[in-house]
Amino acid sequence: MARVLVAAAKKWRLKLPSDPKELHELDLGVYEKKRNFRIDSTNSMRFLNKAAVKGGSDTKWSLCCVTQVEETKQILRMLPILVTMFIPCTIISQTNTLFVKQGTTLNRHMGRHFQIPPASLGAFVTLTMLICVVLYDRYFVKIMKLWTKNPRGITLLQRIGFGLLLHIVTMLAACFIEKKRLSVARSHGLDRSGGQVPLTIFILLPQFVFMGVADAFLVVGKIEFFYDQAPESMKSLGTSFSLTAYGVGNFLSSFLLAFVSNISKRRGKGWILNNLNASRLDYYYVFLAILGVINFILFLALSRIYIYKLDLSKSIDVVTEDRGASDCQAESKS
Repeated sequence: MARVLVAAAKKWRLKLPSDPKELHELDLGVYEKKRNFRIDSTNSMRFLNKAAVKGGSDTKWSLCCVTQVEETKQILRMLPILVTMFIPCTIISQTNTLFVKQGTTLNRHMGRHFQIPPASLGAFVTLTMLICVVLYDRYFVKIMKLWTKNPRGITLLQRIGFGLLLHIVTMLAACFIEKKRLSVARSHGLDRSGGQVPLTIFILLPQFVFMGVADAFLVVGKIEFFYDQAPESMKSLGTSFSLTAYGVGNFLSSFLLAFVSNISKRRGKGWILNNLNASRLDYYYVFLAILGVINFILFLALSRIYIYKLDLSKSIDVVTEDRGASDCQAESKS
């Protein structure tokens, strides 16, 4: 990828040939030996095609083949979609941070001797996600196939988009639940003392369940999208995009938490304090929901202009079958 960008920059003054076949490309046999795919030149990001213009130096940093250029384009197309995954991953990180912190302020008893660990509610996210994935594959895809004629039921970006919407719903549900918790805390004077709120911890269950449903669409769709759309020779890089989104999302969550806490304290009572009963987590959840809406609008705009990678998985099979058929004909003639 770096070689393509450098080569294109070196040749920015050169004109592209009218015939794409005049661009530098390796013989098909070279790709077949490596079980790779040769990709034809496209008109998108045409400035990168200059990296394959013949003439001048033919070093690796001055001349690239068309397939290398097209693979670089595929990665660059995914980068804007990757950016829109940062906010939802920030929302996902609330499951292990603020959601758990809320649980510590509630009644965690089940019976007389057993207390539920607040972090254990995260298991409901996983369980809900597993159930929804099964229902999605067994029923949702089959039903949507009848309407869309898409073998996946809906496109990968549509699946991700639906997950983004559900994350917004999750934050709104968390906001309403937090309002209820704060109302009970104030009615018992716990906003000053910071004691345990007389509400069962299971009042938080809806926001964990909503998160699990959202992850069944977003998380699975995100992993599948980055793997499917990555070039055949860069599948591992495509998979790493999904993990990158989680990493950036966690850092962004910490940054936003500190930023909102400091800004809100300047204008009076802070939203996020050590005493959660005196905080305004409901405002913070609305803030995350607003970020989710803005991110969703950006995602919609990018999805409309996104160009899916051509399905090249069958091309090598076609070539192999054609060659196999020709070999059989040659043997029969001999």
